[in-house]
Amino acid sequence: MNADRVVHLVDDEEAIRKSAGFVLSRAGYKVHPHNSGVEFLKQAKHAPIGCVLLDVRMPDMDGLEVQRVMAERGINMPVIVLTGHGDVTTAVQAMKAGAVEFLEKPFEKASLLDALERAFGRLEQNDAREIEEREARTKIAALTPREREILEGLAKGYPNKTIAYDLGCSSRTVEVHRASLMQKLDVHSLSDLLRIAIAAGL
Repeated sequence: MNADRVVHLVDDEEAIRKSAGFVLSRAGYKVHPHNSGVEFLKQAKHAPIGCVLLDVRMPDMDGLEVQRVMAERGINMPVIVLTGHGDVTTAVQAMKAGAVEFLEKPFEKASLLDALERAFGRLEQNDAREIEEREARTKIAALTPREREILEGLAKGYPNKTIAYDLGCSSRTVEVHRASLMQKLDVHSLSDLLRIAIAAGL
């Protein structure tokens, strides 16, 4: 089940990298160890997509800073924060910034694997959303400019009459274009039409 699941283990303590790496490898994860946040960020843009186990306290760049730079660079990998006893407040900040979970060292194997399951669940949801968005954008690209304008009006919740008024045409013309765009998008209801519009960011 975990065959292609990559975990980026970012911790300056070699003992943690070895012990956590061993546990994760035994559980079937593919572990990529990084001895600092700086090293991880150098490789992150081209690294295989996975989950990030991120230590809070590291020299040069702490975990929160790494998390902030990841967001800035669009590195959209779920983060689990590793923290010492005194760092719980910092870990809560990391959670507010989007981390899936924080684990206090020394952490239990079961807690680590449970947190990773949730992190990969989030990653798979993101993948599904991205695929849906790409498909929606591809479908909408096939519409004429007028059909797209009508779709945008429908996405705003406007009735045909309002769209016709805004575009300076008749309600009948809007109905014809609406039927055509529904056929092109292969949908049979307004709710399906709106789902595609929303997925494409209209």
